[in-house]
Amino acid sequence: MPSAPAATTAPAAAVGANIPRQRRQLWVEEPATRRRMPDPVRTAAVRAVLIMSLTIIQAMVAFLCTLTGSWLAFPMVLSSVGSTVVATWSVLDVWITRQVWNQRNGVVSMPSSSARQLRRERRRARRAARTAQREEGRIRRRGAGSLSRA
Repeated sequence: MPSAPAATTAPAAAVGANIPRQRRQLWVEEPATRRRMPDPVRTAAVRAVLIMSLTIIQAMVAFLCTLTGSWLAFPMVLSSVGSTVVATWSVLDVWITRQVWNQRNGVVSMPSSSARQLRRERRRARRAARTAQREEGRIRRRGAGSLSRA
């Protein structure tokens, strides 16, 4: 095998020696593509996932007990049916919590949104406070205390 001439490798080594090597970072921050779920919605979602996983495990145990002919099969099947109802309710809870949170705090584009009404009331209160403060300043400048001099 022919080796590379020494003249071509020496400048490459010299160039590499002059440039300081940058270390690659172990962790690189990337911006999130989606916003984080609100706390009540996230709590409901975690609860739903836990209930769903326990329901699936319980259904599997009921199925295996049925295959083996165990006396525990019938109670496990009954409790699996109950757990399925609870799991369905927990998934609905996530959906309802999300809708309520959006209506109260988030989406203003919907005409029935109560967030729009709250913002409207806050805006009115701020305007009234600013108007009262302006009027207070005008009365002081006119010299309200000079009425008694008449």
